[in-house]
Amino acid sequence: MSKKTTAGQAAGVTTKKRMSLKEPGERGLVLRLLKRIIQENGRQFLRQYVMAIVCLVLVAASTAFLAWIMRSVIDDIFVNQNRAAIVTLPIVVFLAFATRGLATYGQGVILARIGNHIVARYQRRLFAHLMALSVDFFGENRSAHLAARINQNVAGIRDTLNLTVTSIARDLLTLIFLVFVMIYQDPLLSMIALIAGPPIALMIGILARKLRVVTRQSIDLNARVLGSIQEAAQGITVVKAFTMEKPLRARIETLILGAEERSNRIAVITERTTPVTEIVAGLAIAGVIAYSGYRAIVYGYSPGAMFAFITALLLAYDPARRLAKLQVQLERALVNAQMIYEILDLKPGQADKPGAPALKVDRAEIVFENVGFGYHPGEPVLKGMSFTARPGRTTALIGASGGGKSTLISLLQRFYDVSEGAIRIDGQDIRDVATASLRAQIAYVPQTPYLFEGTIRENIRLGRPDATDDEIAEAARQAQAEEFILAQPQGYDTPLGENGISLSGGQRQRLSIARALVRNAPILLLDEATSALDTRSETLVQAALDEAMKNRTVLVVAHRLSTIVGADQILVVDGGEIVERGSHEELVGRRDGLYARFHGLQSSDRRSGTATRPEEIAASVRG
Repeated sequence: MSKKTTAGQAAGVTTKKRMSLKEPGERGLVLRLLKRIIQENGRQFLRQYVMAIVCLVLVAASTAFLAWIMRSVIDDIFVNQNRAAIVTLPIVVFLAFATRGLATYGQGVILARIGNHIVARYQRRLFAHLMALSVDFFGENRSAHLAARINQNVAGIRDTLNLTVTSIARDLLTLIFLVFVMIYQDPLLSMIALIAGPPIALMIGILARKLRVVTRQSIDLNARVLGSIQEAAQGITVVKAFTMEKPLRARIETLILGAEERSNRIAVITERTTPVTEIVAGLAIAGVIAYSGYRAIVYGYSPGAMFAFITALLLAYDPARRLAKLQVQLERALVNAQMIYEILDLKPGQADKPGAPALKVDRAEIVFENVGFGYHPGEPVLKGMSFTARPGRTTALIGASGGGKSTLISLLQRFYDVSEGAIRIDGQDIRDVATASLRAQIAYVPQTPYLFEGTIRENIRLGRPDATDDEIAEAARQAQAEEFILAQPQGYDTPLGENGISLSGGQRQRLSIARALVRNAPILLLDEATSALDTRSETLVQAALDEAMKNRTVLVVAHRLSTIVGADQILVVDGGEIVERGSHEELVGRRDGLYARFHGLQSSDRRSGTATRPEEIAASVRG
């Protein structure tokens, strides 16, 4: 992550330290995560988990019963040749297998449903929380990487709960029941068999600590792989236009190789338990078979008791092996769960104050009072900025790139909090009101239009979900978009490709403007809203915007003077300060000013067909 911070940290803006990931080796982390996961999900699914546990207990009991009954099978049928046992014992064995099969099916279905519900629940929770986080969080985290990481991590909580329940209710109980059968049949042989436990447990603990670090690295690398693929797909036109296929392929291949290496390392660490477990368990089982066989031959011990003991020992091997791997599997699941909680525990940067009232807008007067702000400590972007945007009037901001114009727009929407001064709407400090109510009074057209998955109608309706079809059509007409919309295969119901890739830049911008117009908000913010339009579209849209601006308080960020000559107030921003203000006529009259030089150069550019950037004008004036 970058070291970007906001000047509103004192008001609770997320800082780098707060967003940093916890060290994977932190003491007590496993127990804290388990406790939190159980507290958040255990009560809600208590009934289902009880049903699953009952099924798992039946699985454990029926498995132990099969070992127990083997003594009767051998002694009664094969030794004593009891004819009645030939009927009863097979029926009992069949019923034990049927019980185990049905119980296994029941617990599998119940746990799958719980797990699917948990995944869906945390997906909803994560999305809601991400929408509440401040803009600077998304500035510090690549969206594709974030989406890929969440996609990998979200199953961690489900896996943690399922592993815990199945391991305790099935494997541990099965092992306990079978060990009881073994001890009942022969305590001495049981001690021999259980010698394998301590060395295996010690080895598992060492491997689990190694796995925790490697798993986290693997998750990050896989997220970067998926994120890079997503970014390449989103920017495919740029990739092909600049023939970037080869370098991008090389970069992604490097990431894939790194992810493969980490995955191989995880496999090596995870599977390292298998040969050791098999060897140690094999020695114990072989020793038990040899010793029990010797006692049966030499001392005449009951073959049924020996067979029951060996059956219990062999049946105990699988749950013991699963329990041996439990810590390794649990570590992997908990790493994913931890990374989910690291996101959920982030505090929104611009959280509302407790009991914050809704913004009440009567006149929609906007006042910036000595506003100071900077994205990085010691690097102010705005310095003592003060101005008033009069109700129902248009205020235009013009100046060099990086001067702070778009920052003003962001601050007004409270994407960030000011570090000095205040922003007021109708006398109300925007930090003291509910943020949702503030943004509900604002319609925003960004410099780069963004369209979402869905139809044209659905994208326009995002501006106001309760808008009628007639209102959507009217907004499209005002944005001069209806003509090309009706030319689409399904008109307003035409599905859009990713970010409207099938539309031109001007068409996407007009849909963005229609989305703002349908909002019907008293404050309208235009951040280079016509920059992506050709001359004809700009003329049409500007006429529509002129109509839409009536009776609204409008802030316009622009480079083209043609879009702001009719503004009631023009503010020339340079170096984070307002260096000139006035109407177009007043500013043009100041021949030595930035605006006058800008106007002069743009006029000559139009005659010569060239374009001079505002920063070039500002630099020439400073020189």
